[in-house]
Amino acid sequence: MFDKFHSPTERPSLARRLAATLLSVSLATAGLGAALPAHAEGQIRIAEQFGVVYLLLNVARDQQFIEKEGRKQGLSIKVDWVQLSGGAAVNDALLSGAVDIAGAGVGPLLTIWDRTHGKQNVKGVASLGNLPYYLVSNNPDVKSIADFTAKDRIAVPAVNVSVQSRVLQYAAAKRWGDKEYNRLDKYTQALPHPDATAAIIAGGTEITGHFGNPPFQDQELAGNPKAHIVLNSYDVLGGPSSATVLYATQKFRDENPKTYRAFVDALADASRFIAANPDAAADIYIRTNKSKIDRTLLLKVIKNPQVDFKVAPQNTFGLAQFMYRVGAIKNEPKSWKDYFFDDPATAAGS
Repeated sequence: MFDKFHSPTERPSLARRLAATLLSVSLATAGLGAALPAHAEGQIRIAEQFGVVYLLLNVARDQQFIEKEGRKQGLSIKVDWVQLSGGAAVNDALLSGAVDIAGAGVGPLLTIWDRTHGKQNVKGVASLGNLPYYLVSNNPDVKSIADFTAKDRIAVPAVNVSVQSRVLQYAAAKRWGDKEYNRLDKYTQALPHPDATAAIIAGGTEITGHFGNPPFQDQELAGNPKAHIVLNSYDVLGGPSSATVLYATQKFRDENPKTYRAFVDALADASRFIAANPDAAADIYIRTNKSKIDRTLLLKVIKNPQVDFKVAPQNTFGLAQFMYRVGAIKNEPKSWKDYFFDDPATAAGS
């Protein structure tokens, strides 16, 4: 029922091996803002993760929109793709100079924006769309976040970094106050979405909760009659919001303006493609990810009225303010524009 990217025991080690391969420059050096090796216009390396939230990238890859937009800029662009799990691994790859574009949640973006402020100056490039993230539990006794106990473990892609872990902290702060924002952290456990989904569907493991993303959350709800929604990210963030985004260093943007432009334009192409061809987009997701997901379920996700594959970020600033308020980031953002690059494609963001 769940997506079979690799066997449950292989997935985490594969991600670690990929990350280890990518990290060719020490993170300590990268953190000091040392010059990283540049490459010429016409090459872009993109780190993505798992789930329908990366459908814009799947479509851009399948339809070769980046290459097509590059030709409009007079470039022959070589695109390299790598799939990692968790914002921490993605951020490490970006800071090492191993990838040029990072795909992860708003939480990891804010973390790396804060860490590189005045150095590499990492900022958001675009949103991957508005998609609600569900905290799903297969424990019938858990009706709200207040019902989790020491017997429960909540799977998230990365502890204290992923957007899921940050939204959970934000929800805790709203319920118990900012001083208690990390109240549920002791119950969280880092686990790739495919593995967490398998655990929720099968039951009988210490993983009784999973703060995931589409289609994994939808597979859980369809695959286990005990699975139910405990929390919807839209309720925490105040409405439709961009949970997953793309970001890059100032250096890459400045030194590769045509490649950067082609990439952003390709995202807009992909957005229009999905809106006009949801069935074809579903087929692309299945083909690109070698997914075993039920196609009808996938189409239900893509056509969900709450889902909008738009490039401009929406409703991200509340989480940014929260993270500054509790000390998760040191630099105070005055506006969402502080942590996103100025670009016509994202001008209508928030």
